Amino acid sequence: MRKHIVILGAGFSGMWSALSAARLIDLHQQKDIDVTVIAPQPELRVRPRFYETQVEGLTAPLQPLFDVTGVKFIQGVVSRIVVENKQVIFSNAASETQCVHYDRLILATGSHLDRSFVAGVDRHAFDLDQIESAAVLEQHLNGLAQCEDSPARNTVVVCGGGFTGIEMAMELPARLRKLLGEEAKTRVVVVERGPMAGARYSQALRDVVMQASEELGVEWMVNAEVEHIDADGVTLKDGQKIASKTVIWTVGVQANALTAQIAAPRDAQGRLHVNHALQVEGHDDVYATGDVAYAATDDKGNHALMTCQHAIQLGKFAGNNAAASLLAVEPLPYRQENYVTCLDLGAWGAVYTEGWDQQVKLTRADAKKLKLSITSELIYPPKAEKATAFKIADPLAPFV
Repeated sequence: MRKHIVILGAGFSGMWSALSAARLIDLHQQKDIDVTVIAPQPELRVRPRFYETQVEGLTAPLQPLFDVTGVKFIQGVVSRIVVENKQVIFSNAASETQCVHYDRLILATGSHLDRSFVAGVDRHAFDLDQIESAAVLEQHLNGLAQCEDSPARNTVVVCGGGFTGIEMAMELPARLRKLLGEEAKTRVVVVERGPMAGARYSQALRDVVMQASEELGVEWMVNAEVEHIDADGVTLKDGQKIASKTVIWTVGVQANALTAQIAAPRDAQGRLHVNHALQVEGHDDVYATGDVAYAATDDKGNHALMTCQHAIQLGKFAGNNAAASLLAVEPLPYRQENYVTCLDLGAWGAVYTEGWDQQVKLTRADAKKLKLSITSELIYPPKAEKATAFKIADPLAPFV
């Protein structure tokens, strides 16, 4: 009887889950295990680059890669997971409701921004959450020059000083000057609820971010919380108002809502608790990976972050282990002890750190060169060549 591995999602973790599972099946020369990916489109959307321009082109096709590796792709949107019957319910490209059975399920559906806890975010704020919303922001920025010159037109407020907020904020001064002219009195403000810029990061990384902010003219408002957002800008909880036609929301990332359909422990961001094989607690036939997995990276108390760096490796281990369970071979315990960051700081350059303590190793042009290499090469899918793809899909192959 044929066995079926079903993977929900074609992002970084979903794509690598599929390739890794197909690799192990091929290695054992098994012909009776199918690997299927269900996602809205057969393409990788390069989310870490959504703060850049020409965002609609930041995709990579996956169908040729799936074809050469024997992975089946179904275009569809999943609505239900029926764990007790091992079924996935989805709407196909023709909006018809269909059902597929699985022997092993890999949940790789990613994350989204929660816009519900601050009034006006859903109606008046832009975001970089999905390629469609990032394209709307880009179109809006490109149209600002057609608006009457005013402080509101020239001011962009970035809500949240995490990595996404920082990279977007640092990109903006040069972009605004290009769009509005060198003489425009532009202003970029980061609203951060923490006590300092980059409060969650190492002192060394914070120092670099602040140096870049000062040289680029990016302002930080710390210990500040947003009360509401409207067409006129942002109102903070202390009553202060910032007039702006462009408010960008970057906080409140949550795991995809499908995680709630699995009766298992979840963290505050909705990520499912998994064991070292990335099996969801209490569900040996369900694996979670990428942004929907709360996974220990080592034995020191560190857990995977919602980053493509972790999603790629999580995907490789999840796919391998789902296939291993059907092949009756030992799984590979997920480990990712090396952790690095490479943060784009706009025209200033970038900063590269190593370790969970974020030791700064490179800055400015040297770090920028590395950043460009990572985002334009390393994180993209491999060539549509079976041997090449399978070599890289090995969970134990060097990554970072």
